[in-house]
Amino acid sequence: MTIHFREKLTMLQQHEWSEKDILFEMTCDRTTEGFFLDTYIALSRQKLLIATSINEPDHEKIYRGYPSLIQRNSIREEGEWSVQTFQIKDIESVFTVNLVASGMLVMKAPQERVIALFTNGLMSKASKFAAIFEKLKQEEEPDSELLKEEIINFSCPKCGKIYPEEGREVCPKCMKKSTLVFRLLSFVRPYKTTALLVILLMLLNSATGLVIPYLTGTALFDQALKGEGYFGDQIGLVIFLIIVFRTLSLLSGVLFSTMNVKMVANVVFDLKSVIFTAMQRLSLNFFQRKQTGQLMTRVNYDSAEVQIFLIDVFSYFIVNAMNIIGITIILLVLDWKLTLLCYLPLPIVFYLVRNVFPKLLSLSSRTHRRMSAMNSIISDSIRGVRVIKAFGMEQREMQRFQEANVHFSGAEQNYNRLSGTIFPMLNALTQMGGMFIWTFGGWMVLKGEISFGLMLTFVHYMYMLYGPIEFMNNIIGWWSRCVTASQRLFEIQDANPDVKEKENATRIPDMRGEIKVTNVVFGYEPNKSILKNVTFQVKAKQMLGIVGHSGAGKSTLVNLISRLYDVNEGAITIDGVNVKDLAAESLRSNIGIVSQDVYVFSGSIAENIAYANPNCSVMDIVHAAKIANAHDFIEKLPDGYDTIVGTGGYNLSGGEKQRLSIARAILHNPKILILDEATASLDTETELQIQEALDKLIRGRTTIAIAHRLSTLRKADYLVVMDQGKVIEEGTHETLMGTDGAYYHLVKKHDEALKMSEVISV
Repeated sequence: MTIHFREKLTMLQQHEWSEKDILFEMTCDRTTEGFFLDTYIALSRQKLLIATSINEPDHEKIYRGYPSLIQRNSIREEGEWSVQTFQIKDIESVFTVNLVASGMLVMKAPQERVIALFTNGLMSKASKFAAIFEKLKQEEEPDSELLKEEIINFSCPKCGKIYPEEGREVCPKCMKKSTLVFRLLSFVRPYKTTALLVILLMLLNSATGLVIPYLTGTALFDQALKGEGYFGDQIGLVIFLIIVFRTLSLLSGVLFSTMNVKMVANVVFDLKSVIFTAMQRLSLNFFQRKQTGQLMTRVNYDSAEVQIFLIDVFSYFIVNAMNIIGITIILLVLDWKLTLLCYLPLPIVFYLVRNVFPKLLSLSSRTHRRMSAMNSIISDSIRGVRVIKAFGMEQREMQRFQEANVHFSGAEQNYNRLSGTIFPMLNALTQMGGMFIWTFGGWMVLKGEISFGLMLTFVHYMYMLYGPIEFMNNIIGWWSRCVTASQRLFEIQDANPDVKEKENATRIPDMRGEIKVTNVVFGYEPNKSILKNVTFQVKAKQMLGIVGHSGAGKSTLVNLISRLYDVNEGAITIDGVNVKDLAAESLRSNIGIVSQDVYVFSGSIAENIAYANPNCSVMDIVHAAKIANAHDFIEKLPDGYDTIVGTGGYNLSGGEKQRLSIARAILHNPKILILDEATASLDTETELQIQEALDKLIRGRTTIAIAHRLSTLRKADYLVVMDQGKVIEEGTHETLMGTDGAYYHLVKKHDEALKMSEVISV
């Protein structure tokens, strides 16, 4: 059960608390036995309150998003609570412990005891609770970010389904599907003149098409041939009008189709541009959660689905809707009884459409997910072909693809089976009206109630009606695919970046490069901190070396300084300005990174070097390559600086790629340089060449160098030694070598490894 607001107030008053005393509060939902029971905990500046429900625990927990749970809680009576309060000064610490799909809060005072257990959804809040307690224990003011209450809805309050995208509160089930199409049509706004002309041509096409059956039926047979009525004895005029109206109908149809195709191509071009721009705006964390093949499917396949809908469906939907309305009015004027017979099967059609559309939408979405999974496997196998070949795993990859292909094929067949069954059924039902018309209409002609020309006109209009109605039947499938495709595209556009730039962000025109890291805590997941209270300072134009074993948090620290992620606690400042307050352009333009993993874009050598500064001259590129010791090997390539590298191009070695990366950084000319394992996995000779290039690069810049090979850090002004996310030692090389600490032992092991390598070489 959940604590009621009235119960909470009563409880706080009984223990001399007030609502304003509470700095942070949360409700945990599990017991030590694995059942479900609530424990309310709250922090003030001096006290910790723990209130545990003494009601019977639940053996099952209904997911909080479903309406059934809301109803259950609303009628449940208020329960009783066991309350304890503790002085913060009497508690040594409060910390979280990860369990399988859950966690627990533990208090040490001085014996350890479990305060409460909680399911994984509360892990982030529990971590905040422990962090705030730590601040209060040290008599420090908690950060405003820690105290800020995050209201995150994981599920739709209407139907209870979990949102497909975290942080994007849009429910695919409850969302009005028509709003997606209207949102798509908003991209037509820049082309409103063309769109208006297309609509006018559509109207002309429909109007001219509606006149033709009247001319070929009533006007020709009942008036011109019989010599009666307005067109009496004017056969030539009627035939001329038929030719004119057919020509107008044809020309207007060709014109609006041509203009519509061009306009839709521009609309989809704009849509793709918006989606790709939105992807560039998103944080690194978004791309690490998504597979490459999935994103490619969204941008290419989904855009194609939207284009097909706008060209072949939406425009003709307007034409056919106009035709249905116009034909219906004409049929009612001609004979309302026959018209009712014609529309007799439509209620059954509407009933089937209403029930089939949600199923088609669901099957279409499932087909897309299966396709995305299959494309991801294809993308992974192409990008990782070297590893696949090296380990002889071709058979396993074929099996993985086969499984994904079977799932995709099954989903597609389910969709096609339903659409292939329902659409012919709908078309057959709509055409049943024709059988009624021939039967009763022919009977009425024989009785003399209507003329043969009127009957012929009615039949022509009836056949004209079947095409639009059949189109409307088939539009269900196209509509379902367009809705799911546009929904996935707009998910990217609406996604919120984890790292956001402030509206009035600070710009530093002439950055000095002084970096200060203060009590930084960071983890990629709640309660799994990679960095723990990291503090150090780098003065402008100094070189800082960061040393430590793999997994110590060195590369994570680099990501935070360049603000690819935001710190959970603490602050990182550059020239006294918090990186969160800096404009992204000002920050990134002054930071250059040379890492172990160098990505080479598809293009020429020159284009790859000039990537950071596209406006540079050829001489600038050559100069940067010479400083990076890359000019000599580039000149030996088949086409020199014009040699194509990357996918399908010339295959560069690791050392050659590294030197291109250094040349790229030289052209970028940053005030702050980050070297992340820049010489790892290279042979000694190549390392010496790259080290020489790096020595030229770091001159006059603030440099942070991370390296396993301690020889890379021989020129560092200051060293920081990290272990398990903490700074355990810091100082100059000479100072640290004289302390017999972690750095001293790392150097000794490094020297022993070098001696062993020399012996093996000999």
